[in-house]
Amino acid sequence: MTDWNNCKNILCIRADNMGDLLMSSPAIRALKESFHCRITLLTSAMGNLIAPFLPDIDEVIVADLPWVKTKEPVNEKEISALIQQLREMSFDAAVIFTVYSQNPLPAAMLAYMAGIPKRLAYCRENPYDLLTDWVVEKEPYTFIKHQVERDLNLVKAINAHVHDEKIRITYAESARKSALRKIGQMGVNTEEDWIIIHPGVSETKREYPQSSWIETGISLRDQLNVQLLITGSSDEKELCDRIQRGIGKNAFSLAGSLSIEEFIALIRDSPLVISVNTGTVHIASATKTPVIVLYALTNPQHTPWKVRSSVLYYSVKQELRSKNQVVSYVTENIMDKSLEPPTPAEIVHEVEKILKSAQHAH
Repeated sequence: MTDWNNCKNILCIRADNMGDLLMSSPAIRALKESFHCRITLLTSAMGNLIAPFLPDIDEVIVADLPWVKTKEPVNEKEISALIQQLREMSFDAAVIFTVYSQNPLPAAMLAYMAGIPKRLAYCRENPYDLLTDWVVEKEPYTFIKHQVERDLNLVKAINAHVHDEKIRITYAESARKSALRKIGQMGVNTEEDWIIIHPGVSETKREYPQSSWIETGISLRDQLNVQLLITGSSDEKELCDRIQRGIGKNAFSLAGSLSIEEFIALIRDSPLVISVNTGTVHIASATKTPVIVLYALTNPQHTPWKVRSSVLYYSVKQELRSKNQVVSYVTENIMDKSLEPPTPAEIVHEVEKILKSAQHAH
């Protein structure tokens, strides 16, 4: 490995979703604390939703890249302009964060063409001159580590360490007040407890059945006498509204009504979040909010990090499984392919367990 001690202007490339960026944030903090450097993040439009609330990032470049799933095709002129922008920013080094099923070399080529002198990533094949600092990719064939641990181990290779390995997130008190005001106007009693349920997914294969969400919500309301706040983006409003109508009394659909910052604050104020495996789980990890994950077995390394949690696994339907051969290997050889989704009764049981353990902790 090369010596990074004089690197004061570092580019971190994490061009994926919110949850991916949140899990990389302890490693980004390790760079900041170890090298006392300025951190610029290159991320996607999705990643940029959460980037302003990560305290170790100084500047953000938003770019959808052609090797990452995007809504619109990316043309070569945009990539040429991005390379020129990166070149003008005179970075000392670039760190490329990936999941084990991603190829780091397109991002490495981007950094190479921008003239960034040091380039660090995991790589399965010999990257030759594309990476100056190469950590051999051993996942998932030798072992699988949690994504946070994976990213921390990457930067440890260049002697970047961090004291606190938790995910950190910030929000303004004004966002908390406006979130409480909004839910109060919708009829939520802000003096009484609520549970957040977050049903929306970025990929169909992670869905938990709508009818089971409704049954779970009715059981929670009737057995625990608790309010249910159904959260989601404006794109998920129809789904959240249907679940709210199905549950009926004491259920409130908040889809599309909160900013990301208000959403973070609301999660922080919640005794519990129930979610599919999506970015919401990692926000809950950051706010230290207990979380139950209905976990479709796509990426086994993306469970909640250092927070009270329960993970209820179920298998992805055959026809929806990834064509990526690395992911397929994990599905076929490591994960149980015959797990049914958790029943509403199982979810309620886990809710009672977590709420009871949280009460004992206080």
